[in-house]
Amino acid sequence: MTKMNDSYRHKGLRKKLVEEVRSKGIRDENVLAALEAVPRHFFLDSSFLEIAYQDKPFPIGAGQTISQPYTVAYQTELLKVEKGLKVLEVGTGSGYQACILEEMGARVFSIERHHSLYRKTKLLLAAMNYRAKLFYGDGYKGLPAYAPFDRILVTAAAPFVPDAFLDQLKPGGILVIPVGVGDTQVMKRITKVDEENTEEERFGYFRFVPLLGHKSR
Repeated sequence: MTKMNDSYRHKGLRKKLVEEVRSKGIRDENVLAALEAVPRHFFLDSSFLEIAYQDKPFPIGAGQTISQPYTVAYQTELLKVEKGLKVLEVGTGSGYQACILEEMGARVFSIERHHSLYRKTKLLLAAMNYRAKLFYGDGYKGLPAYAPFDRILVTAAAPFVPDAFLDQLKPGGILVIPVGVGDTQVMKRITKVDEENTEEERFGYFRFVPLLGHKSR
């Protein structure tokens, strides 16, 4: 883990990153402020320190990546996060997205299927004084014991929209999920109108690692 040193240089690089993400079309000032607040270099191996604030994904181990900041911002903007909302994140990964959500005032519950990442991220977030509740388990099942949620954010590619996510969403709640098999997925925002009806919107194409069901060490 990178030493907890957030220098003026890092903060300057974050400011530049935020302006780059803004120039690509992100308009939600709360999302941009969260992006500027969270030290992305804490989530990467020290060998990535010099490039941590490039708008690119990077490997974090276990075949997983920390998402491109623009993608994080895009998904977060679609989610319409408000202070105090209860948010389920499926795919904790490095913990970066969970911290962005928490910076925006969400109460974050996050599930990860890779035990090595779960352990590492749990320690990191505790060291950074974030309070997101992390769980090790099968993302396809969500977290029924903690449902319902105001928002659900899926940070891996799903071949379909699991029923569990819609079941665990409050009426009026929003699910943001990249759906598709193969190299690219379409970003979907699904609003649960009531217990019987949903509305689906489709946005751009993105590239995510697959959402895998069974637990893995």
